[in-house]
Amino acid sequence: MAYMEEGIDEKTRDLSRARQSLVEELQAIMWYDERISATKDKSLAKVLAYNRDDEKEHAALLLEWLTAHDPALKKELDEKLK
Repeated sequence: MAYMEEGIDEKTRDLSRARQSLVEELQAIMWYDERISATKDKSLAKVLAYNRDDEKEHAALLLEWLTAHDPALKKELDEKLK
């Protein structure tokens, strides 16, 4: 993973790893949604939906980790998701 700056501490690197992984999980969810919408094959759509929902679980796990390690993000999410 490329970083914008050199000399980054390990905590910042881990936060960046988790955030980038979250971006990738959300992107995968969007791609699966597009494929589900585009296919006319209901059995394929069912498989793709299953895979998409796995990505949602992954995104939720990353959010859980991030809120445990980024107090400001936790505060914002707690306020907004009431």
